[in-house]
Amino acid sequence: METTKVKKRIFLSSPHMSDEGYEMQYVKEAFETNWIAPLGENVNGFERELAEKVGSKAAAALSSGTAAIHLALKAAGVRKGDIVFCPTLTFSATANPIIYQNAIPVFIDSDYETWNMSSKALEEAFEKYPEVKAVLVVHLYGLSADMDKIMEICKKHNVAVIEDAAESLGTYYKGKHTGTFGDYGIFSFNGNKIITTSGGGMLVSNNEERIAKTRFWATQSRDQARHYQHSELGFNYRMSNVVAGIGRGQLKVLDQRVAQKNYIYEFYKRELGELEGVEFMPGNEWNEPNYWLSAMVLTGTVRPIDVMEALEQENIESRPVWKPMHMQPFFEKYDYVGEGVSEKLFENGICLPSDTKMTDEDLERVVKIIKGLWLK
Repeated sequence: METTKVKKRIFLSSPHMSDEGYEMQYVKEAFETNWIAPLGENVNGFERELAEKVGSKAAAALSSGTAAIHLALKAAGVRKGDIVFCPTLTFSATANPIIYQNAIPVFIDSDYETWNMSSKALEEAFEKYPEVKAVLVVHLYGLSADMDKIMEICKKHNVAVIEDAAESLGTYYKGKHTGTFGDYGIFSFNGNKIITTSGGGMLVSNNEERIAKTRFWATQSRDQARHYQHSELGFNYRMSNVVAGIGRGQLKVLDQRVAQKNYIYEFYKRELGELEGVEFMPGNEWNEPNYWLSAMVLTGTVRPIDVMEALEQENIESRPVWKPMHMQPFFEKYDYVGEGVSEKLFENGICLPSDTKMTDEDLERVVKIIKGLWLK
């Protein structure tokens, strides 16, 4: 009986442990010292090392980026009925914590220059909702939002800014790390992120007192008493010492991962950028992206679904651009301010395989399949 050989799988973005085995050194230490708990030297070390890496005064290691956004909203004083501005072009994990706080999201459109929050739409939203409590900014696919414009608007209205930098660890805006412009910044270490702990997140801020408070909330708000006493609502959000050990090892290779993501993006842009109807995610002189995912928009006869299906047939993973939140069944009842840019990016966008373990041979295989669609 003849068997069909399965072609090598190419992932969109999968975990990539260091060749040096840095992660195992820290994990082994956690096991040897029996610190298999949501506290320990790896947790403290990961907080300290990541804060130092991005240039923030303090950090809290948490169970996910979503948990970090939730506690950032709480730290910013967001309560029931408060309005929070949120980009519509993002993953639902950005918006869900607004609902956890019983607050009301108002979704803000993107612009073509950054694919992130439009400062024009943000201004319009402030005119409509001057009582807004906080603004959530996202750095999509590792592209930074135009933070000078956004911060200027938010400072004028005296509103808290939270940066969802889940996808942009290692990205710079005018020489400064994303996640460090607002009052709070969050990073994600989910399995598909540029560095991973399998699952986890980090909340950073220059307000050390607020970070200490979020650590308290994240450990069930247990008061300092001999018995178990709780004066505030708590959460089980603290990162484990084992997971934090993986993070400490991964942090050592962050710069290598950013360099490889940039290489992948430049390869695709060079090979595919001249095809009719192809435009790659935008670059700006002030933006040094980590290019977590390489994405492009297609406006010609070849559509994103054609590319996705062609790659799928060859065991290669790709994805559409995020479906805007205001188009999602759960969120469609909430207001949206914009001119349809996010819908166009979703309709025409595709994320190409951007796995840092990809070889030149893998990249050439992807490019050849895609180019073939223009020859039909």
